[in-house]
Amino acid sequence: MKKLLALLLITACFACEQKKQETTKERIKETFSLNGKKASIYTTKHGVDSKLSLNNETVNFEDFKQPLETEAAINVDASKQFQTFLGIGAALTDASAETFYKLPKEKQDLFMEAYFNVEKGIGYSLGRTTIHSCDFSSGSYTYIEEGDAELKTFSIEHDATFRIPFTKKAIEAAGGTLTMYASPWSPPAFMKTNNNMLEGGKLKPEFYQPWANYYAKFIKAYQKEGIPIWGLTIQNEPMALQRWESCIYTAEEERDFLKNYLGPTLEKEGLGDKKIIIWDHNRDLLFQRADVILNDPEASKYVWGTGFHWYEDWKDGTPMFDAVKRVQEAFPDKNLIFTEGCNEKYDVTRIENEDPKLAERYGKSMINDFNNGTVAWTDWNILLDETGGPNHVGNFCFSPVHGNTQTGELTFTNAYYYIGHFSKFIRPQAKRVSSASSSNNLLTTAFQNTDGSLVIIVMNVSDTEVAYSLNMQSKTAKLHTWPHSIQTIVLK
Repeated sequence: MKKLLALLLITACFACEQKKQETTKERIKETFSLNGKKASIYTTKHGVDSKLSLNNETVNFEDFKQPLETEAAINVDASKQFQTFLGIGAALTDASAETFYKLPKEKQDLFMEAYFNVEKGIGYSLGRTTIHSCDFSSGSYTYIEEGDAELKTFSIEHDATFRIPFTKKAIEAAGGTLTMYASPWSPPAFMKTNNNMLEGGKLKPEFYQPWANYYAKFIKAYQKEGIPIWGLTIQNEPMALQRWESCIYTAEEERDFLKNYLGPTLEKEGLGDKKIIIWDHNRDLLFQRADVILNDPEASKYVWGTGFHWYEDWKDGTPMFDAVKRVQEAFPDKNLIFTEGCNEKYDVTRIENEDPKLAERYGKSMINDFNNGTVAWTDWNILLDETGGPNHVGNFCFSPVHGNTQTGELTFTNAYYYIGHFSKFIRPQAKRVSSASSSNNLLTTAFQNTDGSLVIIVMNVSDTEVAYSLNMQSKTAKLHTWPHSIQTIVLK
């Protein structure tokens, strides 16, 4: 009997070890290998007609030699993998849709191809839409008649003129699939303490349930129109008293609305698979909001992730990237998504003079946010007109592409190309891998796609050309970047 037990134990251990070896082999097979890979480098430079241009240079990897401490280096280890990439995209607002339909047909086609086609454009895979109006609408509106708490008059007919057909065109241009999520800026006026969609105010407790029902009706109405809604944020900028559509929630109020009303309502309506995103405001209070909501098990069970914006930059000029990292460390089972950012206070001369700060704000944010665990990144308006609008309260801003409704021309700013250095090459389901720079002037992040290709972003924020070494797998390649430029190195 003892011999039989020993034999069974040996057999079990052998099977266990064999399984471990097979798992290791599979893991090794998935790990990036430098052997036989061809390198392509795409570059965008400020002040030069080089936009996502393929460099005509050969990348030679030689045996690694320890660089001097004064030499710049980018070090990559593709065997160390982190978060799974969801996508990059922008908000398909009323302003974007209205501007789009004022352009000539050939420019409309060019716009859609430029943003959503992977081969000819920059391959957006993510989109945000609004639940009724926001500041980037031509006016305030809701989907019900004022005072209709039972939502009997609910209708999205307003959106059928511009936003719905615009969104459908975007989905078609993206190949039939676009991960779409929605955000409200304000409940209807009668549901709020200030009886106004603008200027902040709070959601009255007696309207918590009708407002939760409103989300469900919106999702179902859009899905009926052929626009699947993947997820939603609870409230855009819940701590900002804006002169446009806005509504204030403390962390505790947002938590309680979620766990007692919104979460249960979506489940009851058969929408429990929709991804719910909390906060949807600046990085500065990101940790505090996440800490309150995600430490409550009854609220946390409904939460897919935490969304954030970049406008805390206005306070002291320093982006608070560390807050993103702290949330990822504290709540590694939840996701992080950048839900909005744009360059404020539109001034066309900054585009004409190719101000590097406009595009570099995108590059810095995307590199740091991804390195701190972010899985998706959403620009604000995907398109605005020649004034930085339309906007019904005069809150004009930049977008990566502007359409001149007077001349019919499209202007693709450097911000469009900087975003493209990420969105075109890093595809959904990619894994971020370890990458580090030895120079403050060179920022970097890296991802490995499911097809095995490795994508390395290198951004030079200095006024001078920088030579650097790219080090990986005991090999080194000598490369360089131009002043105020961004590179995407693709190894496949």
